[in-house]
Amino acid sequence: VQLQASGGGLVRPGGSLRLSCAASGRTFSAYTIAWFRQALGKEREFVAAISWNDISTYYADSVKGRFTISRDNAKRAGYLQMNSLKPGDTAVYYCARATTPYDALGVTLRSYDYWGQGTQVTVSS
Repeated sequence: VQLQASGGGLVRPGGSLRLSCAASGRTFSAYTIAWFRQALGKEREFVAAISWNDISTYYADSVKGRFTISRDNAKRAGYLQMNSLKPGDTAVYYCARATTPYDALGVTLRSYDYWGQGTQVTVSS
């Protein structure tokens, strides 16, 4: 299984970006996927997750109401729509696939065993 994150870039405060996560492997639809981020000098933190069946989502408080996670199982892809971006959102963003199929949403690093390479998001004026 390989995950490829893309869509990052430089954006002004208040702007928007849409991140994409392309996955290989036939069983993509059986797993929760999530986005994490890691700012310079800080630990990697949970951002959002979406269940394998596209029914449930969960967000970190810091992004709730501004970010939207989605997926397209037919395309083996996940997305993170980020609106009203703030300088504090600056980080490398990683997509991840859950360790256990058909499992509940996880917010910890150990809930995920496959990681994309990360895409840089910089919010600055």
